[in-house]
Formats: sequence, C-alpha cells, structure tokens
Amino acid sequence: MSGTLNKVMLIGHLGDNVKIHYFDDSNCVGRFPLATNETYTNKQTNEKVTNTEWHNIVVRNKAAEICEKYLKKGDRVYIEGRLKTRKWQDDKGSDRYSTEIVCSDFTFLTAKTDQTQQSTNTPVESSPHQAVNPSTTETENHDDLPF
Repeated sequence: MSGTLNKVMLIGHLGDNVKIHYFDDSNCVGRFPLATNETYTNKQTNEKVTNTEWHNIVVRNKAAEICEKYLKKGDRVYIEGRLKTRKWQDDKGSDRYSTEIVCSDFTFLTAKTDQTQQSTNTPVESSPHQAVNPSTTETENHDDLPF
C-alpha cells in the first residue's frame, strides 16, 4: 500500500446539463458542475445559514454518454471519484489551475417519471438507486445504500 488516498464522495444537484466533447474515433469527455450544500445554525443570531460549494465533475467515454442521456440540470446524483488538478494557460499566457473530480462511479438519485420515459422513448430505471460503474459501464440496483 502506498500510504495515500485520493477519494471523493459527493451527493449533490447538477448545476447545468452535461456538456460532452468527442475527440478522435470513439473517446469523449463529459463535464458538469455539481452543487453541494452545508446548512448550520448561527449560534449568535439563531439564523439558519446555507453555504453552497460547486464541484467540477469529469466523466469519460461510455459513462459520459450515459450521464448526458439521463442527467439533467437539477437532478440529484451520487458521485465517487478522485481529485485531479489541471494546469492550463489563459489568453495572456498566465498559468491557471482547475481542480476537478474525475468520476469513477455514480448513482442517479432522482427518480425518472413515466412522463420522462415517454418523452425520450428510452427505457429508464424507475428506481432512484441506479448505480453505474464507468469502468465497467454496468448498471445495477443498490437497495442497501444508506441514502
């Protein structure tokens, strides 16, 4: 064991639809923002305070296509992955950095209604616990999840 761990687990809502970019023959990358909220009570004012944190999610290949097809802005999703920081240069040549969550596993938590299924003409699991492992692109139900 290397003695280090780079693992992220998030449950949040999509801030926008999945944007997918295709390159070379069959590879693609999908990106979307994910919002998570922290709520606490201010002890001095007794007022509830909510802080929203935005995360940049990256999915690849078949997983990206699945996300683009079934996830929409506002949907709730569980994301599992690792942190990765990219270095890039802006228009002025300055070094910039972006930290992203590279998704290795996800579960759709927003149940799709029959109306959505009919409008897209594609079969969608109605179970809110649909898990997808991007490395195998297999879909399975997880009824033992704590959420």
